[in-house]
Amino acid sequence: TAFFHGVIEEEVYVHQPMGFVNPTFPNHVYKLDKALYELKQAPRAWYGRLISFLIENGFTRGINDTTLFTKKRDNDLLLVQIYVDDML
Repeated sequence: TAFFHGVIEEEVYVHQPMGFVNPTFPNHVYKLDKALYELKQAPRAWYGRLISFLIENGFTRGINDTTLFTKKRDNDLLLVQIYVDDML
């Protein structure tokens, strides 16, 4: 899913997982390059990436409802509504 491949903006460090501790450096931590599903940054990373994709592809973000994106071409109107729960 998108959560497993999200680009993360913050610097996040995690403990070495059990069973994968480097015996030479048992107290070292890992710096994450991508957002992981259970991190609170994951939904924000996914949402930011989705917004960028929509805007780069000609969608306009709503003024009153920033979760609504529209794209008009000829007589066609495409509406994309993003459901936002606690993800931001």
